[in-house]
Amino acid sequence: QRGPLDRLKAETPLHPMDSKEDKKQVEIADISKKRKFVKDGVFYAELNEFLTRELGEDGYSGVEVRGPVGRTEIIIKATRTQHVIGEKGRRIRELTSLIQKRFDMPDGTVALFAEKVKNRGLCAVAQAESLCYKLIEGIAVRRACYGVLRYIMENEAKGCEIIVSGKLRAQRAKAMKFKDGYMITSGDAANHYIDEAVRHIKMKQGVLGIKVKIMLPYDEKGRDGCSVVQPDVVTVMEPKEEKELDIPPKTGYAQDMTGGAAAAEPMETTGAPQGGMPMGAPMGAPMGPAPTGPMGAPAGPMP
Repeated sequence: QRGPLDRLKAETPLHPMDSKEDKKQVEIADISKKRKFVKDGVFYAELNEFLTRELGEDGYSGVEVRGPVGRTEIIIKATRTQHVIGEKGRRIRELTSLIQKRFDMPDGTVALFAEKVKNRGLCAVAQAESLCYKLIEGIAVRRACYGVLRYIMENEAKGCEIIVSGKLRAQRAKAMKFKDGYMITSGDAANHYIDEAVRHIKMKQGVLGIKVKIMLPYDEKGRDGCSVVQPDVVTVMEPKEEKELDIPPKTGYAQDMTGGAAAAEPMETTGAPQGGMPMGAPMGAPMGPAPTGPMGAPAGPMP
């Protein structure tokens, strides 16, 4: 339901001298959030598909759409940015004009920028495109996949997985999987660490599907990897150096209370008669040996 302020905006007639920007702001205010997100998603999907077909040979690696209200900034990520810009900026101006006319945007509201991918060995889109062109040239599937796999692992990736499915040699379709390193597939960490790309090639015998998954390394700054720490990674720290206690020795329970003097010798006690209790012995102490009679028999009361 609209509030009173929204109803007032919709019912207020625009002045004939109002500019196009004011009209556009009123349209943006009237659109619902659900429609806006759907509209942005459709725009991004169509733009990504167009740039993939147009800039695939130039190492296209993705696109980012951002910008304030009334202006759209499109950042194209590629491995060869000079080919994207073209001679004296000719190609990027052509792309800007095509996007502007296709989506019916006013002049001066769209701006295209080219950003170079820092490490293309950790970019799944760039490696999937590279593998596509290797297979189109006629290189054997196993040789092409192992070459891409080795290149990815040499660029300090934690793990990699490449799946190629379709009619590889015979008429029977099959899938080939190439793996190396460490790869996670579940949990929240997979959303941050796994970079995935899917591409399709139209070959003479049919369509081949290519899926490339790369597990990024950890980088605290987020430049050459993921800045999110994995929850199951445990770091064992080095033990601290032991420091001597700042207290004098021989204190506490082991303190010498005699002041260094020798301990007194125990007193000698005179023994009691044989079989009796020694003098000064505590109660319950063991008695001496019992007296014996003749022939070793114990002495007892006379019958």
